Amino acid sequence: MFRKTRAFSGFSVDDVQKAKEFYTGTLGLSVSEEYGNLQLHLAGGRDILVYPKPDHTPASFTILNFPVEDIEKAVDELTERGVRFERYAGLETDEKGIFRGGGPYIAWFKDPAGNVLSVLQER
Repeated sequence: MFRKTRAFSGFSVDDVQKAKEFYTGTLGLSVSEEYGNLQLHLAGGRDILVYPKPDHTPASFTILNFPVEDIEKAVDELTERGVRFERYAGLETDEKGIFRGGGPYIAWFKDPAGNVLSVLQER
């Protein structure tokens, strides 16, 4: 039934304009706006719906992962743009906030609505 349907994901935010500023200005994504919602246009032709929700509660898990060729460079650039990297109990990170303990190197950060995003080292 859905084999040929182009499914897409979405998540909520509490302030669409703040989200738009962050996703375009800080992360450099192409974003469009229609009917009060945002569409994040990602590489590979996949779009993600970002919609306002007055009683928004941030997701307690990573909602969006950005694979990068050089995690050190990505973390440095994001830090220069004001992004703070998260530290979680039980996951030891280095001074930059990069977790290097099994699996891909990864660093977590939040959007203005508190949703968790990550950059991770491509293999």
